[in-house]
Formats: sequence, structure tokens, C-alpha cells
Amino acid sequence: MRNTTRSYGKAARSLHWLTALLILTAIPLGLYANALPVDGAEAAAAKAAVFSLHKTLGIATFFVALLRIAYMLTETRPAPLHPERRLETFAAEATHWLLYLSLLAVPLSGWVHHAATSGFAPILWPLGQDLPLVPKSESLAAAASALHWVFTKLMAAAILLHVAGALKHALIDRDSTLARMLRGTPAGQTHASRATKPLLTALAVYILGAGLAVALIPPAPTAQAPQTATSGNWQITSGTLSFSVSRLGTAVEGSFATWSAEITFDPEAATGNHVTARIDTSSLTLGAVTDQAKGPEFLNAALHPTAIFTAEITADGTAYLATGTLSLHGISQPLTLPFTLQITGDTAQMQGTATLDRRAFQIGTAYPDEATVGFPVTVSIALTATRR
Repeated sequence: MRNTTRSYGKAARSLHWLTALLILTAIPLGLYANALPVDGAEAAAAKAAVFSLHKTLGIATFFVALLRIAYMLTETRPAPLHPERRLETFAAEATHWLLYLSLLAVPLSGWVHHAATSGFAPILWPLGQDLPLVPKSESLAAAASALHWVFTKLMAAAILLHVAGALKHALIDRDSTLARMLRGTPAGQTHASRATKPLLTALAVYILGAGLAVALIPPAPTAQAPQTATSGNWQITSGTLSFSVSRLGTAVEGSFATWSAEITFDPEAATGNHVTARIDTSSLTLGAVTDQAKGPEFLNAALHPTAIFTAEITADGTAYLATGTLSLHGISQPLTLPFTLQITGDTAQMQGTATLDRRAFQIGTAYPDEATVGFPVTVSIALTATRR
């Protein structure tokens, strides 16, 4: 089971080949998932299923890699067969360290991206959808995605170098390097040392890769306050317009960055209070499926760039209702928005929530059941306004 200075034991060989099996399965799955189209409910479900398997195998690789690295650091290290070939030995050890770092950095960056965003391909484990200290953040998700992209390229390079080295030993040198890992064949000297320069070289490569990833991160979208309304006696100074919908059985949160509301409201008046809100549908964000949500299958923001809610405001004690019509996706439907309102001097704070049925607006008609995308969409608004 244990290593010697001349051979790899069963434990080390088992961890090596289990790791190889995991990464050589996860990588093709990721490439295949990226290539799959999203042109309907069945295609989207298939793409999500493949990505879920890819993510799950990636996390399994991460934990197996932790175990393998811990074992490698505490176990006897077999000596290289050709220590006199200093450059070749250095390159082999640096490649091994590059692989070890890749086995941690690649799945971890992918896991952070998964935890920072929402809406697509859950991990097929009871736990793991979120990570401690990792908030839902578009900017963090973009950074993790860039790191994952660069780190996968470093991993691919390390794998190719590792395989090329093994083939050289087997076909050109005809020594026992590969046999030591395949069958545990003893070979080489009885003295092994641990050099630090190969590790430092691999770390330097990863630091350069991380720098490249940082350069590739797209600029974060500029946060926008609600736009200035051209009429009404209240001016919104801050606010959020968000929504929640079920995707693959998990609630995901989205929001609109650009919107405005013309509010005419007098708390002493029984009639004449009304609101007109305009929402830029192209400003939607919905985690990993933002582009799909704005595309032809759902909001079709290119064809229907603006949603409009026009309503009369009525009050019954401390309860308020905005009752009117929502025009969305080229379809108008009645909508009532209950909300709370607190006015202090010339400042008002409002919060409201309403639930829509996406089918009423013919959104996502290619998804006729709730297995992929839920029917109800909960819309929430919170704002602060000042009296003009």
C-alpha cells in the first residue's frame, strides 16, 4: 500500500488513476455542455443536466485532489529515474506541481462562480449550491468565470506535458517510469529529495495566469438609480426592482437596473393618485441565464424593450393598492400591486410585492411545464422618493 523511494504503493496509484478518470471525464463533459444549444425546454434541460454532471465531477475532483496532495506531502517520494538529467527532472516536477495546483484551482474557481450566480445547472449533491463568504454577485461571478477559463487552459497544458513525458519514458527511454505508476514496479535509486524550485515555478505560472484572468474580466455594469420622471409630484431618489422565479426547482433572483416611475400622490386626496412605471427590459440580470432571459424565448428585449405599468392608487387605512395594467412582451394584463407606504415630512418609503404568471404574457412558451421554469414570477419593488 505504501510508497518506497523506488516505487509507488497501491494507495498512491489508486489516487492517481481516480484523479485521471475524474478530470478526463469532467473536461469533455464541460466542452460538450458548452456546445449544446438552448432552443427549447428539452434542449435547455439537457444542457443543464450535462453541466450539473460536469460541476459535480469537478467538485469530486477537488476533494480527491486535496486527499492526493495531502498524501503526497506526507508519504515517501519515489526518486526520479534519471536524476542526472537535471532539466528534464525539473520540468517533470514543475509539471506535477502545475497539475496539483490545477486540480484545486480549476474546480474551486468553477465552484465560486456557481455559488456567486444563480439560475442554471445545480450541483447534484445535497450541499454545495452556496459557499461560505461567497455572496451572490455578478462581478464576483465574472471574476471567477475568467479565472476558471484561464486555469482550465493551464490544466490542459499540464496534462499534455504530463502525458507527453510518460510516452517519452515508455517509447523512447524504455524505462520503468510508467510501469511504476501502472504496476508499482520498483526502479531507480533509493534516495529522493524534495526540491522547492519546481513548486515555485508552478506557483509563478499560476500567478501569471491569474493576472491574465484579471485582465480578461469584463468591466462591471455601472449601477443606475431609477431614472428621473418627467411628471408627478414625487421624485424617486433610490430603489430596486427585482423578481424571483423557479428554475430547475430552485428559486433564482433577478433585477432590472434601469426603470422610472411618474408618481402623482397626495395622502389627503381620495382620488387622482396614480403611477406610471417604465422598465427597460434589456437592463435585466438573472445570473447565468441573463442572455437567455432577455432573448426571444422569454422577454425578447430586442423586440419589446419597454414594459409599462399604469395604475390608480387607492388607500384603505394603512393598506395601499396600485391597480392597473401591465404591458409586457407586447401583451397587456390587469395587475394589482399591494404596497406599504411611510411618509415622513417630504420623504416617502414604499415597498410592494406582486405575483405574475409568465404564461399570461406568453413568456417562455417553449417551456410548457414548471420542471424547467416556474409559472409564477414574484416581483418586488422598494423605493425612496422625495416630494417635488
